[in-house]
Amino acid sequence: MKISITVDMEHDCLSAPKSYRGVVEGTPVLLRLFGERGIKATFFTTGEVARLFPDTVRDIVDAGHELGCHGDTHARFSTIGPDTARQEIGDATRTLRAFFPLTSFRAPNLDFPNAYLPFLKDAGYRLDSSQARYKRGTIFAGPSHADGMIRIPVSTMPSVVRLPRTARRAVFARLKDPVVLYFHPWEFVDMTRAKIPYDCRFNTGEPALRSLEDAIGYFAARGAAFRTMRELAA
Repeated sequence: MKISITVDMEHDCLSAPKSYRGVVEGTPVLLRLFGERGIKATFFTTGEVARLFPDTVRDIVDAGHELGCHGDTHARFSTIGPDTARQEIGDATRTLRAFFPLTSFRAPNLDFPNAYLPFLKDAGYRLDSSQARYKRGTIFAGPSHADGMIRIPVSTMPSVVRLPRTARRAVFARLKDPVVLYFHPWEFVDMTRAKIPYDCRFNTGEPALRSLEDAIGYFAARGAAFRTMRELAA
């Protein structure tokens, strides 16, 4: 089994005005864990985060991780027209390619109209991870090809990594190859007292880190090969 661990680098959950505790406090925690375990991850990053926190993005790239695109301002693509969508992709791509030769994309909220796929191809992307296997009624059973793009869906909701061990492992046992886990850096900051939905704040901070360590151990013990999204596409 191949598994890709991915991180969506954006503002904190439902923060308005936008806050970035996750980027500042959570990213170093993840980089340290990945370094200790010898794992290379894919960090889908907004152009906005890269402009605000260029040193953090450099730390990600310098550690050997893949940088992917997560849009520019974290706008939801289904709510914007084609001209704005092209601009979101173009602005983010120009910003992020100053750090890394991007070939992987993931839309905010896993919400990307099929009609916009040619925009990714035109911008030089090869892989799109904007679909989800877990959504009710989904037809995204696994990797596919469309409009010149390889599409590899995510396997679980982000919060699955923070579930109690028994429940978490029960979900993992049902996952199909390739497994794509994703979460956000703010989940590794203590958000338990924040005025945000419960699914965003439960087991955040240190409990989330311990859960992720256990998840990595679970897959490693089963001989899973950890790969970046770029490597999965290859």
